[in-house]
Amino acid sequence: MASSNVPHHSTTQLVLQTIEVYERSAKECLARWNKRRHRRPPLLVEWLQHLPADARLLDLGCGGGKDMGDLAQRGYRVVGVDRTSALLSEGRRRYRSLPLVRADFRDLSFHAMSFDGLWAAASLMHLPKPEARRILSDLRKLVCPGGLFAATVTYGLKSRLLTDGWLPGRYVARWKKDELARAVRQAGWIILELRVVTNQERKGRWLNLLAQKQG
Repeated sequence: MASSNVPHHSTTQLVLQTIEVYERSAKECLARWNKRRHRRPPLLVEWLQHLPADARLLDLGCGGGKDMGDLAQRGYRVVGVDRTSALLSEGRRRYRSLPLVRADFRDLSFHAMSFDGLWAAASLMHLPKPEARRILSDLRKLVCPGGLFAATVTYGLKSRLLTDGWLPGRYVARWKKDELARAVRQAGWIILELRVVTNQERKGRWLNLLAQKQG
């Protein structure tokens, strides 16, 4: 997620530390993800129901590219973005025809209104909340009027660096429902759905967001 255009301050260090965890644990991540048969998350299915069949999509935090590979097979025009080189390398090896871009969420270079939909599965949660609030506004500029944004973020009260469990050392921001709703609305999105889910695509409690740019 970090680039040379982003100032190096405390929030950047949290992001850089998280990236480093994913870089050195890429093989472990890929082995874990590849063990399971790929299934489209319910939120992704719902998001696609509102989009045209040939929609232009951006997968934010695409990792090894499983979601975007599935989307491309179904006829969508999809671009993947991630900051972790090791995960992108695997995605490029597996999906040679797909555009996977190494880039910083906070400094994306796509033109305004380049996409019909944005998909961010468990990726924005690695950004400190002040950064996430700003990015929500920036992301809105990337979609056409009527464009849709779907995201999953961790639900809860305490944002912190993980010290135990799977891949310790990562930073995870946890959001309350009303807190995320305020941030999304302040960024100019219209919320179509925001709900707490438990052990759905991933273990634990998550917030599933579906929002739209007014058109």
